[in-house]
Amino acid sequence: MGSQDDDNTGLVLGLLFGLITLVIAFVIGIAALRGVTKPAPVAAPVAAVVADADASIQVQDGLVTFFFASGQATLAGGANEALADVVKAVAAGKKAVLSGFHDASGDPAKNVELAKQRAFAVRDALTALGVAADKIELKKPENTLANGPEKQARSVEVAVQ
Repeated sequence: MGSQDDDNTGLVLGLLFGLITLVIAFVIGIAALRGVTKPAPVAAPVAAVVADADASIQVQDGLVTFFFASGQATLAGGANEALADVVKAVAAGKKAVLSGFHDASGDPAKNVELAKQRAFAVRDALTALGVAADKIELKKPENTLANGPEKQARSVEVAVQ
């Protein structure tokens, strides 16, 4: 009878260790899954977020202005929140009009292209928030070279019409 007790003890210990291993694997799997599916702090999966101090967003009197770091076309954090009222206005039948500007530093042709890429980044953020492409107008200003400090010149303005 002693050997039968040893066999049963081994079986119980084996099942216990197997169960513990399954629980640990389950916990690790859940933790890994949460890390993978955790949403990005940026609203738009298409739009990148930068931590550069030169990239920022200003909302004033219904106009949303995105300021960009030099040579960059990535949106500052908080883009989704800043565009929330624009998204609501477009849902109510309005249109979002985007205008891109650049500073005077560097190659003028590259600056014009960079201003366009910045406007595309804002457009992509709007479409990621559910705004239909036909409700977004990309408007090239007569003069894309903005006045004022370089930091403020590198911008995209979003107006609702």
